[in-house]
Amino acid sequence: MQRPSWYKCAAPLALAILLAACGTAPQAPTRLGLRLAPAALGETISVQQQLTVERAGTKNDLVAALEVDPQRVSLVGLAMGMRVLSLDFDGREMKEWRHAMLPAQVRAADVLEDLQLTLWPLAEIARALPPGWTIVDTGLRRTLSRQGAVVATVTYSTMPRWQGTAVLDNARYGYRLTVVSATE
Repeated sequence: MQRPSWYKCAAPLALAILLAACGTAPQAPTRLGLRLAPAALGETISVQQQLTVERAGTKNDLVAALEVDPQRVSLVGLAMGMRVLSLDFDGREMKEWRHAMLPAQVRAADVLEDLQLTLWPLAEIARALPPGWTIVDTGLRRTLSRQGAVVATVTYSTMPRWQGTAVLDNARYGYRLTVVSATE
């Protein structure tokens, strides 16, 4: 099938627009910097997920393949059928690949932080938090706070946390990330 000449430019432009909502504003406070060992998850998972990011009235989707085993975390993100981001983290070093059109504000380190905040056990996260930060679980809800102010909440539809739907509301950066895991 012959595609019109504008099609070659439209896909990268659409990709940039789609993922621009994932980034943080330039004046945003420094991220937490959560970097937990893959083994700290306590299980091996391999799942396909649909990610929806909502920010400032816009909604953007991404498909992700996530694998975690005791040695590494691996995530590949696809938008409009093409790879736009991949990360590999062994507990010490993170390797990142980014599509050239991916906005600079979308950082693999932030993706890893949201992933670990959502999925890793509470005790592991709590041990890694700097002074002034707290995290609590209440049923199917997790709340991260800094000096008493809520930074982020995560609500889950089911346990284990990586199945079903997880919704991360990040008050600090003003976005909502909805993660829907594919059923087997």
